[in-house]
Amino acid sequence: MSNFTEMDCYLYGQGTHYDIYRKLGAHAMTIDGQEGVCFDVWAPHAQKVFVVGNFNNWNETADEMERVKPDTMGVYEKFIPGVKLGDMYKFVIKARDGRTLYKADPYANYAQLRPETASVVTDISNFKWSDDVWMESRSKLTQETLFEQPMAIYEVHPGSWMRHPGRDDEGFYTYRELAESLIPYVKDMGYTHIELMGISEYPYDGSWGYQVTGYYAPTSRYGTPEEFAYLINECHRNKIGVILDWVPAHFPRDAHGLAEFDGTATYEYADPRKGEHPDWGTKIFDYGKNEVKNFLIGSALMWIENYHVDGLRVDAVASMLYLDYGKQDGQWVANKYGGNQNLEAIEFFRHVNTIVLRRNPGAVMIAEESTAWPQVTGDAEDGGLNFSYKWNMGWMHDFLDYMKLDPLFRKDNHNKMTFAMSYNESEKYILVLSHDEVVHLKCSMLNKMPGLEGDKFKNLMAGYAFMMGHSGKKLLFMGQEFAQKREWSEERELDWFLLSDPNHKKMQDWVKELLHIYRDNRCLYELDNSWDGFEWIDANDNDRSIFSFIRKSKDGKNNLLFVINFTPVARDDYRVGVSRRKTYKLILNSEDPKFNGSDTNRPTAYKPEKEECNGRKYSIAYPLPAYGVAVFKF
Repeated sequence: MSNFTEMDCYLYGQGTHYDIYRKLGAHAMTIDGQEGVCFDVWAPHAQKVFVVGNFNNWNETADEMERVKPDTMGVYEKFIPGVKLGDMYKFVIKARDGRTLYKADPYANYAQLRPETASVVTDISNFKWSDDVWMESRSKLTQETLFEQPMAIYEVHPGSWMRHPGRDDEGFYTYRELAESLIPYVKDMGYTHIELMGISEYPYDGSWGYQVTGYYAPTSRYGTPEEFAYLINECHRNKIGVILDWVPAHFPRDAHGLAEFDGTATYEYADPRKGEHPDWGTKIFDYGKNEVKNFLIGSALMWIENYHVDGLRVDAVASMLYLDYGKQDGQWVANKYGGNQNLEAIEFFRHVNTIVLRRNPGAVMIAEESTAWPQVTGDAEDGGLNFSYKWNMGWMHDFLDYMKLDPLFRKDNHNKMTFAMSYNESEKYILVLSHDEVVHLKCSMLNKMPGLEGDKFKNLMAGYAFMMGHSGKKLLFMGQEFAQKREWSEERELDWFLLSDPNHKKMQDWVKELLHIYRDNRCLYELDNSWDGFEWIDANDNDRSIFSFIRKSKDGKNNLLFVINFTPVARDDYRVGVSRRKTYKLILNSEDPKFNGSDTNRPTAYKPEKEECNGRKYSIAYPLPAYGVAVFKF
């Protein structure tokens, strides 16, 4: 009796076998009273397939696999008695062109620590979860209530957040050690989510996890699958959500990986004009094959359903949507209508997003999409891609372009900071300052800022305040919260020693204060993609480079007024217009001594005067310091 049944073949062939990871791969079971492991692999154009491992002394012909009926599916199977959890294995593919290929299992749940490349037999179904409260609460979120929740994401590369110094194993923190150190830090700072880079298994550290060979395996760099599950469980027990980077756009050419898996273009497009990224040197998945789509959809579902992950951030979406992405004339093939849209990738996105979100209420699918592709977060039935959120790359570029400028020239670029609100309702956005902005000679966030060191800190404080007040969910990469000086490198831990410098410690305190204000005030997140939640007081004060705006709650209570000065010129005569004659409570002042300021006698309550300003009947007089930030609650 076959483990991979005729029904499995049918569903897999349709691209709708959503629990495929429970069938393909290596699974411990008992057959006819014998304990062992059943191996299943898809290799449709192989001549023969064998299993090798430490259990048969890596004898490449000892255990030949049989083709499962119907033969046309190309699934091979072999049950081997005596194989145990922890045993290592590979598939040996005898290709039709005579080559012998040693391949890791595409559906393996665990892999040897790089540079070794064998798969490891494991069982990911027996972890004892204790996050019932979190999971039950998540499952009750509707699409509407989900968008009304706060989301402040701390993007983390686990291998370089912290390290143990002087160890031969490069000092990586294990998943358990991350649970003990990262979770309390994130919780104290006020983030709502952690986004983990580089969890799916990958061979080369320098790819940061964006060239994946194991789509079903948490990387062994930091421990076992069970230890990874422990990290997720502890995050949930501490009310912290977890998002993983997920890379369905491309895969590397490593000999043990997916490239030409059975000796032919199995997972990739056969035509190199469709199947290769010239700039990245990687292969592109063939989204027209149901088995390939099923492979990717099954991976997404496994992370969310088996490991309780709360969402996936999908990398390089634009490279999937456009057939000519990163290619010159002659390097790409138009679709059947003569356009540059990859119709198969569009269908794939609608399929994977719809099924993931339908089966897992409260989970999110996030697109890193850098173009003006319409309706990325629109409903599939209306022609959208059905993502939950889209990274707002346009806002990021405009924001950084503005923040890098000498304040003297900011008045001529004022619209860079206001433009994003003109299209804010078109998608559901996350404002991002990610790892990509602090690598490859782009400078750290602090060193992007103009001026001498003191000005750099004040500029960055003002920039972070603007980001936290602006519509959209939030993401900051690790180290940005304490103004890391050096660019990020995966080869070393963050420069935590900087926190002994009061400037860096007070920047961390500033970001912590902003995050807690964000979480504690519904007006900052419950109406993120509607003008009902945002109002400019003055969007046109370009001569002074001052921005003033209101964030509003659904019930009209506990709103916040932001005033931010982006020049080193103090405005002692500053006045801001308000619509309500009620007390405005100052809840954040950048000149507070606890943030390295010198303002010790600033009042905390302001009553509007009947003096027209900014087109409003009333106004508040507030001497605005150089690079001053003031947030009022009313």
